[in-house]
Parts: sequence; structure tokens; C-alpha cells
Amino acid sequence: MEHFTIATVAEKSPDFRRVLWTGERTQLVIMTIPAGGEIGEEVHEGIDQILTFVSGVGEARVAGEKKKVAAGDLVVVPSGTKHNFVNTGPNPLVLYTVYGPPEHADQAVHRTKEEADAAEAAGEDEPPTE
Repeated sequence: MEHFTIATVAEKSPDFRRVLWTGERTQLVIMTIPAGGEIGEEVHEGIDQILTFVSGVGEARVAGEKKKVAAGDLVVVPSGTKHNFVNTGPNPLVLYTVYGPPEHADQAVHRTKEEADAAEAAGEDEPPTE
């Protein structure tokens, strides 16, 4: 059994992205977006994503629509949908997200967005294959 007090685990992580668990069909990832930062506009083909916000405030930009997000909010991003999440507050925007199927390398840790982007560009952040 894997068990996480997820809000506490997410709050304690200073990393931009940390993969907590990877299964055959889903993946649990925590993220901390610094003040003024963003995830970056992206599209996941063949991957659904559910994001739950733990602390901070931001803006969800999904399929051309914008909504404010804060602690307790959940946003669903269906496969193939353009999206970005931007921290609009003075404190980190902390969240956890579930990808189905996995999107990132198992146990990946990227301390900054720049590190995450570099790993993706170098092909070092590929999800496990069957």
C-alpha cells in the first residue's frame, strides 16, 4: 500500500516537479510553482490530467478559458487539451496532479522549471514503457 498525507507532502516539497508514485495506468506528481512562475503551455496527447490545488493562488488556462484557482480547487484537463497554470500570487502555488497514463519518468525530481524543460528536451523525462 502507498499512503500519502498528500497536502502535507506537497507543501513540504520545494521542487517544481516530483513524481511520488507511478503505476501501470496512472501517475501521482506534486508541483510547486514559484511566485510569478507557470507550468508552461502544453498539450498531453493520449493523457488525461487532474490537478488539485493545495495552497497559493493562480490562474488555470484550459482550452482558451481562464479561471482563478486556489486551495481546494480541482481542474480536469482532458487528453489533447492545450493548458497552462500560472501562479498569480506572492506565495508558491502548490498542487498535486494525477496523469493517466503516466507522463513523466518514474521518481523524477526537477527542482526548477528550467531543469524540467531541459530533461524533457534531452529525452530524460520519458514515462516507463510496458
